[in-house]
Amino acid sequence: MPRSVNHVASRARRKRLMQMSKGYFGRRKNVWTVAKNAVEKALVYAYRDRRQKKRNFRSLWITRINAGARLHGMSYSVFMGKVHAANIDLNRKVLADLAMNHPEAFTAVVNKIK
Repeated sequence: MPRSVNHVASRARRKRLMQMSKGYFGRRKNVWTVAKNAVEKALVYAYRDRRQKKRNFRSLWITRINAGARLHGMSYSVFMGKVHAANIDLNRKVLADLAMNHPEAFTAVVNKIK
């Protein structure tokens, strides 16, 4: 009995991967073995960096809150401690936005916790 091979499925699988490598430089876009490695690595980076993005933004927010707090003569840790003690339920994202784009609102928060 002849060997049965599903060329349709394997061709579709290769085509899908080559589609994902579109726009890459050099042989990464059109040579199967190179493109396969490039796409697999790219997917690993994408998975990892979706988590890293959250860390990076939290770090940015902390930096901005620290800068805003220091304008009012206190450090980030003292500021956040007083915010939690005063039961102000604003997260770091909102506090960072206030510190950067709405300094008068941030000053109101500082005056509330002092």
